[in-house]
Parts: sequence; structure tokens; C-alpha cells
Amino acid sequence: MAAKKDYYEVLGVNRDASEEEIKKAFKKLAMKYHPDRNPDNPKAEEHFKEAKEAYEILSDSQKRAAYDQYGHAGVDPSMGGAGFGGAGAGGFGNFSDAFGDIFGDIFGGGRSGQRSNVYRGADLRYNMEITLEDAAKGSETKIRIPTMAECDSCHGSGAKSGKSASTCSTCGGHGQVRMQQGFFSVQQTCPKCHGAGKTIKHEDQCPSCHGAGRVKQQKTLSVKIPAGVDEGDRIRLTGEGEAGINGGPTGDLYVVIHLKPHGIFQREGGNLHCEMPISFTTAALGGEIEVPTLDGAAKMKIPAETQTGAVFRLRGKGVKPLRSSEHGDLMVHVTVETPVKLTEHQKKLLREFEDSTQKDAGKHSPRNKSWVDRAKDFFG
Repeated sequence: MAAKKDYYEVLGVNRDASEEEIKKAFKKLAMKYHPDRNPDNPKAEEHFKEAKEAYEILSDSQKRAAYDQYGHAGVDPSMGGAGFGGAGAGGFGNFSDAFGDIFGDIFGGGRSGQRSNVYRGADLRYNMEITLEDAAKGSETKIRIPTMAECDSCHGSGAKSGKSASTCSTCGGHGQVRMQQGFFSVQQTCPKCHGAGKTIKHEDQCPSCHGAGRVKQQKTLSVKIPAGVDEGDRIRLTGEGEAGINGGPTGDLYVVIHLKPHGIFQREGGNLHCEMPISFTTAALGGEIEVPTLDGAAKMKIPAETQTGAVFRLRGKGVKPLRSSEHGDLMVHVTVETPVKLTEHQKKLLREFEDSTQKDAGKHSPRNKSWVDRAKDFFG
């Protein structure tokens, strides 16, 4: 078995180092070698365990005295030492205090005594409905939103003029309280000051915000909608969310885009789709029709013998998506419209036309003939 390193050497301190020096040395090593900061470095984990073991011994007066007199034999139970048995819960408490500091530095919290009581304001979400035209070409509009803003009367302090908040008597200004049972120690938000670390007497509270430091307001903002936005896209307005607490930074506002249903077009990415009815005569003989686009009417040729369901593409007549350099296309879905409210003369003409096509039905109605043949095969 490899010999254990000297605990003082592990922490890099002199043998007469004070408790504070030992604590600072351990905190520095723990920050450097913590497994969460070195997930793929097994050597870092070994260094962290060594520093942790050294601090557990040297931070406890009884264990340290035993170690100074007998070395590792004085604190290792496997070697007959009594240091671990006599330490009691105190040693664990010292270690947990230092570890609270380390967790705070690594994960952004802080020990209860040094915990920051400054909080960033909440982010806000605003659902905005816009037309397809505004989404395609971009626009600018104004919105009105409710938000929590810093109180102008007390400038966020929560106290009336000439008064100030006092240190919370429950947590001593830490914002958290420690609950300890045996070897286990848990920190939780102070129930009296709710983490602020300070309280304001009722008679000293700001009359405008009632001690909260923030008030509910309605504010009007101008929102620029970039061309090409689509359903679900978000526009971020930095610093337009709720005000922070105790001077913390303001949150952001996210404007979420929703497209209103359009009377003619349906959008699919950069492409637009529309249904275009054409007359029976145009479908049979061909011709030119006008098709609506976002830029106005466009001419489109219909070839002779066009059937219902045919799709024609008008290139570049769609939408240029926000994250694309090319315009989409307009897909025109043709529907042949059946004439209605015919006069007797018109009906007569159609019957004559029907009779003339029946003489060679297979030539004039190929799809119908094919369907009839398949039906005959199906029924035997």
C-alpha cells in the first residue's frame, strides 16, 4: 500500500497554519480539482479526494492534534487511531461549512453567510398574431405589456424615504437558515425574509410598493418584425422583462410570432399554396389566368386538357424565410369548376356536346375509360 501524503503538504500550508488559512487552501484546491469541473480527468478526482481527506482532519482541532502527535496512525481507524471516533459532529460541521462555500463558487450560489441576495428579473413572453403579409415583408408595431418595474418612490429599496431595511433576525442577513440533524446539515431559504437577508418594518415600508421594491406597470414597446418570420419564431427584447430584485439585472421579453389564417394562401416554409378555380372551357381549351400573389396579380398559362388537381409552380412568388437567401415558390392547385344555374339553351348545348364526345369516349375521356376498365376487372 502506498504511503499517504502529509496532509499539510497536500493542502500546501505550513504546520502552524491557522484554521482560516487551511480553509482557504482547501477551497482553492477543491475549486481546481472538483469532479464537476473535471469530468474526464480521473487524476483531478484523486487530488480532490486527497484535499478533502486532509481538510477533514486539519479543520478539526481534536483530529489535528492527534495527527500532529501520531501522524496518520493517530487519525486512521484502520491503524488503531482514535481521531475519527472522538471528533463527533463538529468536524463534519466544519467541513460542510467550507463545502458550502465551494458549491457556491462552482455553481453560482454561495455560502449562506456570503450568499448573494441579488436576483435577475423574470423573463416575459408575449404572443403576437401577425398577418402573412407582415411576416413576409416585415413590419414594426407597438405592444402594451404588464410588467414588474422598479418602484420610483423608493428606487427598489422597499423602504419609505429616510428609512431602510434591517438585517433579518431569523437568518442574520444570510438569506438562508441551516437545519442540522446529527451529521446532516441542510440549508433552506429563510422563511421570514424569503432570501433577501433584510426585512422592513411595516410602518417603514414604501407606501407605493408596500415594501416589495417593485410595482406592476403597463409599458408600451415598439417591436420590429424582420421579414421572413414564421410560426413560432421568437424575437428577443433584451432588458424589457421584469425588474431585478435588490438591484439585480432586468429580465428579457420574448415575443413569440403566430400567423393569422389567410383567406387565400397557406404557408409551408418558404412556399405558399393556393387553390385556383378555373372554368370548364379554360381547362379544356387552355388559356391565361390571373393568379394572386403577395406582390399583386401574376399571369399564368393553363395548358389545354388540364385536369382538377394539377399543380403549377410560380417560382420566386413565395416567401423568403428569415434564415434563407432564396425566395420560396407559389404552388397553384387548379380546380375545374362545374357551371351552375344554366339556362335551357346552355343545357341543350351541353347535351349536344356530351353526345358528340360519346361517339369516341375513350379518346375524349381517357381517365374515365381507364376507371371503367378497372371496375369491370374488379367485378369480374
